[in-house]
Order: sequence, then structure tokens, then C-alpha cells
Amino acid sequence: MKSENITLYFRQGTSDKVYQASLEEVGSGSFVVNFAYGRRGATLTTGTKTQSPADYASAKKIYDKLVKSKTAKGYVPGQEGPQYVHTDTDSRDTGVQCQLLNFIEESEAEKRIGDRSWWAQEKHDGKRMLIRKTDSVTAINRRGLSVGAPDAVLNSASAIEPSFLIDGEAVGEKLFVFDLLEISDKDIRSESYSKRMALLETLGLKDALEMVETAKNKKEKQQMYDRLKASGAEGIVFKKHSAPYTAGRPNSGGNQVKFKFCDTASVIVTKINEKRSVAMAVMDGDKQVPVGNVSIPPNKEIPPVHSIAEVRYLYAYRDGSLYQPVYIGLRDDMDMEDCSVLQLKYKKEPQ
Repeated sequence: MKSENITLYFRQGTSDKVYQASLEEVGSGSFVVNFAYGRRGATLTTGTKTQSPADYASAKKIYDKLVKSKTAKGYVPGQEGPQYVHTDTDSRDTGVQCQLLNFIEESEAEKRIGDRSWWAQEKHDGKRMLIRKTDSVTAINRRGLSVGAPDAVLNSASAIEPSFLIDGEAVGEKLFVFDLLEISDKDIRSESYSKRMALLETLGLKDALEMVETAKNKKEKQQMYDRLKASGAEGIVFKKHSAPYTAGRPNSGGNQVKFKFCDTASVIVTKINEKRSVAMAVMDGDKQVPVGNVSIPPNKEIPPVHSIAEVRYLYAYRDGSLYQPVYIGLRDDMDMEDCSVLQLKYKKEPQ
């Protein structure tokens, strides 16, 4: 018997998740790779990586790849496992946890424009990235793992004198910086956002590090909202200027929220179809809900089954599919639990 199994755990902010993978012998020389995942203590969603039994060498390769992909995202063996993740790129759990934002509807965005306790910023269409500078410079993704970053960003960070930890969105060769968590070896997460921003302004960002534009009063916020919407920007973010930096994602609301002009969604690839398209699904609790198919452009590789893809769409039908989905690309910094049905925006029903 060459069966193997492993249970992995992931804790970050309010997230407490478990992932189980198993290599099981189902017949003489035939093996399957199965998995189960979900929140710790809840009913787990199950699935398989092998649609039909395979020989040991093939199944073992699938099993090892699956385990490696989960540890690269921050999962560790053992409920109190070591906070170090070994991958081909030597990704390391930095211990940094970023603040994640919930979506709001347009009516909620309009309320925050008129509320002077909230500031507004553009939601840039890139990847979340934090930069920590001590004796060296480390780029960190939304899961807290050290990752590669453009040389221009790393070089710009190296040129700044004090130590720091900044938070931002990486777009091409530039990092749009919107928060400061540490400066000169001092943790300032508990300070108000207005104070953190004031300290960020003194840091001396330049070249590939650009501080985001912030609208603070009703007139500025309305002008930013109208400009971003007209220009086809992805969205706008609202932040309560009196609030501290809180790691993780709240169950609802929060002191930082986002509204998207252009609807996008993170979806699970469930099947590869003919003629370069894949089937998509989102999570509703512990169940996968199909949301149609999306074509893959000729200049992009077809994403594998169980991978996470980012798509742009016009709107979603309730109990149906995404309308006019467009494939953007793979998301290697998200998990299936991030593909919630709550992210979808639905077509308004006629009155």
C-alpha cells in the first residue's frame, strides 16, 4: 500500500481553514487523488484531482503538486505547524497579515461620498503587494508570503532610508502605495488612517513607488467617483480616516470597503470544454454553484481544472450564469473559499 494523506491548516486574521489531500489506492496499481477543504469545524467540500484512476507515478505527481500548491499559499501541516513554507521559489511566511475589503453596493458608495468620516481612493487593477524594508527588501502578497517583485519597485524601496512596511497594489512596474504599517521599527497599525497617511507622506516615495491620490471632502470624492467611472477604472475604495489597520476580512462591512464600476469575479475552473473554453463555479457556503462558461483567448494558456481564474462580466443572473464573461487570467494568490457567491453583482429585476 502506497497511500498517503496530509491535513494542512491556514490561519490569517479571521480565516481558520483546513485542507486535506489523500493519495489512495483503489485497485491493484491504480490510484486516485482526493481532497477536502473548508472552515475548521464545518462540513468540508470534497472533490478529486483524478477523474479516473491512474498509475502510482502519475497519481503521486498530482498529489505532490497539490500539496505544494497549498503550502505555497500559506497552508502548514499540523494545527500549530511551523510558520515556514518551502516551495521551489523558497516562499516564506512573513507573518504579515493584510487588511481585506468587503464589497458594497452603489447606494452605499453614494452614502460614503457624503459622509465626511470616509476618504476615497482609486481601486487600482493589479495585485496586492506589501513591501518591507529592513536590512533587505521583501515583497509580500495578500497571503503574507514573500514573493517576487519588479526590480524597479525593489530598487525604489531600497533607496528610502528608514525601515518600513507599506501596503499597496502592484500594477506593471509600479506600486501604488495606500498605507503605512511600520516605520523606523515602530508598529503603527493601531494609529488612525489619517495619521498613518501623514507619516506615509514623510517617507519620501519616488520612482516606482507612487502614493495614491486621496479625496477627503464631499466635493473631491464626488469628482473622483465621476472621473473614475467615466474613465473605465475598476473601482473606488472608501476608508474611515479614524480607523486602525485591522488584519483579515470582517464578516460584513468594515472600516475599509470597495465598490467596483467594472464587475470582476474570482471563479473556480471546474471543467475544460472544447473550443478553448472552461466551466466556472463560485462557492455558496460549502457548495459549488455553476456560473457558466468563459472563452480563453488564443494568446493565453487554458487554466487547469480547480485553478482560480479572474473574469470580467456585465452582470450575473440569480441562479444562473455570468453574462458576457471575459477571461482576465489566473489568480495564484487566492483560494476556493475566496470565490464566494457574495462577490457577484446581479441584474436588477424589473419593478
